[in-house]
Amino acid sequence: MKLFQSILILLIFFTSYPANASRDTNSYDGNIFPIYAGNGAIVPPQTTLEESLKNGRISVLFFYLDDSSDSKAMAPIISGLDLIWRNNIDLIALTTDELQNESSKTDSNLPNYYWNGLIPQTIILDSQGEVRFDMNGMVNIDDLNKIIGELKGIDISDTKFSVESFNEYNSISILSSIPLVSLSSYFLDLLFLAEVFFFFE
Repeated sequence: MKLFQSILILLIFFTSYPANASRDTNSYDGNIFPIYAGNGAIVPPQTTLEESLKNGRISVLFFYLDDSSDSKAMAPIISGLDLIWRNNIDLIALTTDELQNESSKTDSNLPNYYWNGLIPQTIILDSQGEVRFDMNGMVNIDDLNKIIGELKGIDISDTKFSVESFNEYNSISILSSIPLVSLSSYFLDLLFLAEVFFFFE
């Protein structure tokens, strides 16, 4: 019985649990902001586009899908904007799943008016609701900051920002095959097996 217990314990510690989240694939891993940007506060948006326009605030619309590698790569950049400009802009990140069946493109107070059907799409609206930036795909955070800075009357032309994916620097490995984030599952498995062994003894 002790040999069986020892083998099971060794299997638990040396069996690799693969991490399923991958930034470079078009797979669904969950919401991209907590996973790839470490910022789950972005979704759901704190305000609507209609409220933002009514209050005369700068609005940043970000259209994305959780199963898009380009959207995953943009998540840290959008999160960086949120951290830098949090009290000065309204950041409205929306998945396009709900917008795909919307046919109305006549009301400029609704986000689907601005969505061009491609993702990711980043749009900056000034305080009067005029589009000042509209681009699909990867966008440099410095370009976005420059436009927002101009709209706020702040010169940030000499400032450079660096953004990294949350998971890029949180993927430390132990024993080269066991991700640090998976250690808790190993310990839970170990505790479960210990309870089973004590039950049968």
